Amino acid sequence: MMATRSPLPFEASPYAERREALANYFDSTARQAWIDLTSDTKVSGIRATVRAGRDEMRATLLSWLPDDLRRTRVLDAGCGTGAFSIEAACRGAEVTGIDVAAGLVDVARERTPSFLGHGRIRWLAGDMLDPALGTFAHMVAMDSLIHYSPEDLVDALAQLAERCTGSILFTFAPRTKLLGAMHELGKVFPKSDRSPAIIPVREAEVRERLARLHGWSIGRTRRVSSGFYTSQALELVRHG
Repeated sequence: MMATRSPLPFEASPYAERREALANYFDSTARQAWIDLTSDTKVSGIRATVRAGRDEMRATLLSWLPDDLRRTRVLDAGCGTGAFSIEAACRGAEVTGIDVAAGLVDVARERTPSFLGHGRIRWLAGDMLDPALGTFAHMVAMDSLIHYSPEDLVDALAQLAERCTGSILFTFAPRTKLLGAMHELGKVFPKSDRSPAIIPVREAEVRERLARLHGWSIGRTRRVSSGFYTSQALELVRHG
């Protein structure tokens, strides 16, 4: 069994502190920019490369799920404005889409196609680690764990693993020279002037920590690089 740290009081845990910072950022400073980025609104420059990268990453993660998801529960952990949840639901999945940013969840709810019918997607604002969400066959955390240290990232995955019967697909920011430099540069700006930092992590460290996750093995992996968007997908598969 993977050893985990003794739980801290909720208000004092690094995960909770970062979660609240993300909720505040995406519900205020970045709300409109994120709505535009994930819509059909024309964007250019950096945002265009980020949109293209996210589209490619979402397609990659969807390709790792079964084509037929009928009668299958899927958790979209960090659903944002809902693109992944909607595509999974179109394959028949019973989806729970949850995000810390209530404003983005409202947008996701508004964007849900009427043909999916009532109840195919359960939209929630809150903590993706909440055990009250229940058990799922597949869980997806696309770019929702990139703001956490390797230790906190794997701790979060360990908690998700307790409620997953099939696979967990997640992304992390691989530590490259460019991302490392951007991370260090970001530290010189006042916190009020920048978004919660993306934390680049070494793939070897993530794999080493995940190897201690009992009952799970590492499957496919793929890195997507598009301009200023660099993210790496990793698949965890339950066995035994």
